[in-house]
Parts: sequence; C-alpha cells; structure tokens
Amino acid sequence: MKIAYYIKKKQLASDPVIFNLVELLRSSGCTVYDVFEGLQDSTDLVICFGGDGTILSASGFVAERNVPIMGVNMGRMGFLSDNNPRDVLSAIVNRTYRIQERTMLDVEVVNPQGVSRKFTALNDVSVRRNSPGMLGVDVSISGEQLPAYWADGVLLATSSGSTAYSLSVGGPICTPDAKVFVLAPIAPHNLNMRPLVISSASELEIVPRCNEKVSAVVSVDNHEYPVEPGTKVFAKASSISLKVANAGKSNFIQALRHKLFWGEDIRNQK
Repeated sequence: MKIAYYIKKKQLASDPVIFNLVELLRSSGCTVYDVFEGLQDSTDLVICFGGDGTILSASGFVAERNVPIMGVNMGRMGFLSDNNPRDVLSAIVNRTYRIQERTMLDVEVVNPQGVSRKFTALNDVSVRRNSPGMLGVDVSISGEQLPAYWADGVLLATSSGSTAYSLSVGGPICTPDAKVFVLAPIAPHNLNMRPLVISSASELEIVPRCNEKVSAVVSVDNHEYPVEPGTKVFAKASSISLKVANAGKSNFIQALRHKLFWGEDIRNQK
C-alpha cells in the first residue's frame, strides 16, 4: 500500500506521534512518503496531520487525483480532520476505513477584461466587503435573479461547509451527505434576508457592486483574492468530489454534540 502524508504546520514535522505512526506504517509493509514533492502515481491514501485547515489546503490536489484523504486531528476542532492517531494504524493496515464523498464547488472569478481564474472549494466561497462601506451584491440562481443583498457580503457553502463560516453567519447545519448548498448573507442590513438552502444542481452568479469607495474580496476556503469593479463570480457543484476516509465510527451528530456543544442544556444532564 502506498501512502502519502501531508503536514501544513512546520512545528508538527517533529511531533513524536506523527513520527511513530509513519514508522509503524513503514514497518507494516506500507510505502510512505512526504507529499511535499508531489503526489505520486498509484497512491492509495493521503494522510493529513493537522486540523481542518490542513484538509482544506490539501483537498484540491487530492480530489483531482481521486485519492482518498484521511485527516488525523492534531488541531482543535477537527470536523473534517476527525480521526484519532491511535485509530489510524489498524484501520489502514487492515483496510477497514470507510470512504465518504463530499461535494465540492467549482468557482470561476472573471474580471471586466474577461480574464478568468478558476478554483475548487470544499467548504465555501464568499464575496465580502474590503472597505468601511456597505456592499451591495447581486445574486442569481440558475438564471433567476434574487433581490440585491445589502450586507458585509454573501457566502455560498457546501454541506461540508455548513459547520464552518456558514454556521457563524446564521446558516443551517446540513449533514455532510446532503446534496445542497447554503446561500447566506453576511451581517445583512435588512432583517428579511435569511439564509437559503438550495439544490446542489444550482448554478450561481454573484456580482459585487464595487466602486471607487467600496472594494471587495473573494474568499475560496482559506484563500483570499481582491476583486475589481465589474468582476463576476460563478459557482456550481464540481464534477469531482473529495473522498474522505474515516478510521473509526465517525458520527456527525456526536461531533455536533461534543465539538459544538449542540443541544447542551442542563435539563439533558442525568
């Protein structure tokens, strides 16, 4: 079995937990290499050591090669990277891990000159103000124009991203296998603009009303790019998906309870 590992934070490179796991995998007969120099052909699995940000950084190039990714939680939250280091060795050697596919977003940013930049996102894409003034944002869903958003911006999240930035702006929680997107305003200035759950078959066009006084940025997962007036952002479900490998019994509801304290209430305590 050929396994690549990915470490984003340099301080983790000397972590004894990671070192011991890599050596144990090698001693069990696996070929293990650092993905820093590129993802090799015939790789069976990519292990990401870190938090959810590490998964987001690796998701694009791993999904393109159709290789499953396993997140080993060395961070804090660990919604995507939810595997405990002590469970990983046995699951890999015995190939008992389970694969779950996560919907991704294809994002295209086109400036007024027609120059296009394309990205793939696992969690979300947002268009946000980058100046003190309020931002107007025009959004259409599969050709159907919505009323303009007047807010700090607009966010489009996948079901995986529903527990990330989307949750912070008041969006609903979606199970990871739900084939939906969440369209949510960021700090809207009108009380009747609420988050909207739409089909993942939808295609969106997002146009910020930038001018010489109001500037905006586009954020794709954990990367940010400034935009100029007249820029359009197009988003739709990607033809590729991220294959997430779970070593143990990954339970989304339990993750909500224990990591986000969902339903925490003194009346529920025995």
